[in-house]
Amino acid sequence: MAERAEVVFVDGVRTPFGRAGEKGMYWQTRADDLVVKAIIGLLERNPGVPKDRIDDVAIAATTQTGDQGLTLGRTAALLAGLPQSVPGYAIDRMCAGAMTSVTTTAGAIAFGAYDLAIAGGVEHMGRHPMGFGVDPNPRFLAEKLVSAEALNMGNTAERIHDRFPHLTKERADRFALGSQRKTAEAYKNGKIQPDLIPVATRSATGWGLATADEAPRPETTMEGLAGLRTPFRPHGRVTAGNSSGLNDGATASLLASADAAKEFGLSTKMRLVSFAFAGVEPEIMGIGPVPSTEKALRKAGLSIGDIGLFELNEAFAIQVLSLLDHFGIDDEDPRVNIWGGAIAVGHPLASSGVRLMIQLARQFEEHPEVRYGLTAMCIGLGQGGSVIWENPHFTGKRKK
Repeated sequence: MAERAEVVFVDGVRTPFGRAGEKGMYWQTRADDLVVKAIIGLLERNPGVPKDRIDDVAIAATTQTGDQGLTLGRTAALLAGLPQSVPGYAIDRMCAGAMTSVTTTAGAIAFGAYDLAIAGGVEHMGRHPMGFGVDPNPRFLAEKLVSAEALNMGNTAERIHDRFPHLTKERADRFALGSQRKTAEAYKNGKIQPDLIPVATRSATGWGLATADEAPRPETTMEGLAGLRTPFRPHGRVTAGNSSGLNDGATASLLASADAAKEFGLSTKMRLVSFAFAGVEPEIMGIGPVPSTEKALRKAGLSIGDIGLFELNEAFAIQVLSLLDHFGIDDEDPRVNIWGGAIAVGHPLASSGVRLMIQLARQFEEHPEVRYGLTAMCIGLGQGGSVIWENPHFTGKRKK
């Protein structure tokens, strides 16, 4: 059997993320059109890609119905103008959908079955609220496989606070404030905009153009966060301020074997080192990235001290804090989410995994002293996902 092929992350883009609901900028935009726009933008940025050589298109969505249904990877490929010879499929691993799109197609590249693949995700939470239309098997609850609270992500976040009382609401609020401030600073310095694909929008007032995320609240203060209600339990600790919102948006990335990237003259923004998924108690799903990260590190022969940059999905502040606490990393460690995260920009479920990768790839360019980076996220129903990447710009020396 041939040796495993090296997998590289060539490029990634995303739409700006909108607020879900009637007042959000994508209320009158179809979900499939969002991901098609991302794919078209990705291919326009990489004109050297021979479209007929793309081996697969894997697109994730959590709620696969309506304009997020119909084997989304295949329909998006056709709508984006790819040749009919290019196949595609849909993936669902809830919040880690796009991450799983990447790892699944990367596995095929490593095996030698694929040379090029497009992987991404979309979620239109305005049109398709999380859990809408699902029919959980009654055995889930009757046989106590999971508690009823495990089906509500906010309740699972409260449970982590219960388990780790030293991870206080104040610490969660402070982390959330940091996310807002870092995102505002990143926008100010033009860090995020280069990878956003503008999207035409329509509303009652006419046509517009989405060029930036809709959710950030740079005016956030600790006092404001302290006064927010706790919707998941009386006198709780999880609020809208220290959680990601309900959002709409799409992501798309291009993966290749190192040989194919060289053949077609494509960039290499990151090299895949290892990935892992792990299961935990559904009632505390937010700690999922802890065992998945341990597993990915073990597979790579690395330790947490080898990771120089972290892109952790901020579904809830407490979820990120629990991982940092486990590994002995400070709440305000400068290696963590240096441009902010989902608390500010939003978390359109199945699309978010590739957003983490897009940001890490950009940060690698700015940090040649960093060799390895981690993208990780918690996943509904008690799971975690982690991917370790290597910086192709690594020199061991900080750029002057």
